[in-house]
Amino acid sequence: MDIFEKLLGDVPIPKFVKVRQNFERPKIENLEEEITQQLKNKSFLNKVNKGDKIAITAGSRGIANINRVIKEVVRNIKEVGGEPFIVPAMGSHGGANADGQIKVLYSLGITEEFCGAPIRSSMEVVELGKTKNGLPVYMDKYANEADGIVVINRIKPHVGFRGPYESGIVKMITIGLGKQKGAEVCHQLGFGKMATNLPEIASVVIEKKNIIFAMGLLENAYDETYKIVTMNKDEILDLEPMLQAESKRMTAKIYFDKFDVLIVDEIGKNITGTGMDTNTIGRYHTPYATGGPEIKKIVVLDLTDESHGNGNGIGLADFTTRRFFNKMKFDQTYPNSITSTVQKTIKIPMVLDTDKLAIQGAIKTSNLEDKTKVKIVRIKNTLKLEYIFISESLIEEAKANPNLEILSEPAELNFDINGNLF
Repeated sequence: MDIFEKLLGDVPIPKFVKVRQNFERPKIENLEEEITQQLKNKSFLNKVNKGDKIAITAGSRGIANINRVIKEVVRNIKEVGGEPFIVPAMGSHGGANADGQIKVLYSLGITEEFCGAPIRSSMEVVELGKTKNGLPVYMDKYANEADGIVVINRIKPHVGFRGPYESGIVKMITIGLGKQKGAEVCHQLGFGKMATNLPEIASVVIEKKNIIFAMGLLENAYDETYKIVTMNKDEILDLEPMLQAESKRMTAKIYFDKFDVLIVDEIGKNITGTGMDTNTIGRYHTPYATGGPEIKKIVVLDLTDESHGNGNGIGLADFTTRRFFNKMKFDQTYPNSITSTVQKTIKIPMVLDTDKLAIQGAIKTSNLEDKTKVKIVRIKNTLKLEYIFISESLIEEAKANPNLEILSEPAELNFDINGNLF
């Protein structure tokens, strides 16, 4: 028996019940039809001339239906004679190199074959000018050379700061199309300046470049597209704050305000920039965002394959597994941290050999007089919050919440012979 088995092996793990969390659920039933209708009804395609080279942005997040959205935009542009191509617009993600960013897109289903358009990837940028405060404004080389640009992104709360423009169209213009160099400029003064820097930099791009249209995607709490708002470039700065507020209202949450341990089965860059959504877990890597539940200990068990080794976000956890650590690649993880100037999210928590030991470690260190009464929530990831598992000590609280349904009888967690969940 090794030292960790001696220290943790007798820590009791409670039984769990499966719970459904119910959220508001509007949804677009026919995505392609909605996109085509908006583009034609608002005459956005009239701005595309035959033979125009049109750059379409594609980010690094696991946005619902993003490959289908891009495919339909490509189809519509081709229909009027344009020649669309896809530009990876993800700042420093993908290891801050051109091939890495293509791999990120492919992992999200954004391929040349599926979308019907070539992908042109480069980390080379062109300086468009400067903001009124003197910050240089950069743009992807290929997007800059295009006759027009289409900006597509999900609008949602940011994980590190608050403001009228957080994650959305403005951020895609500023950081996504700015590539690593543009992301570095925007982050260099810290997240305290992001709410100011984003619109100032985006304003220069909007003024100087031919943005054909921007498409804001809003998702419900079930990771489904429920609204698409297509806008002219001069509408972006006015419309996005309203859409941001709506997105915050629709965001999924954990319906428990205070508990001892959160088990997260997986984190990853395809889920959110910090691997797990800070708004969901109530832990932040900057002092410029607050809110969410109060949790004593967080356990992260695994890293998604789509992250390609980028373990950003693990620093917000208290315990993780050897499996996670072995998947983490520093050359994929650290460029994002260096660019953002924030290191808290990439620090390594306590690493234990198995899922069971990591969970027992969290329980052991939760400072409970009676560890059999530990309050634990287990989730797959911070995007998938409809079905969760809760320990027996949370059952009465769950019964009192009309948004929660208990779906099973209490049962032990299933560990294999190696101590990992299955």
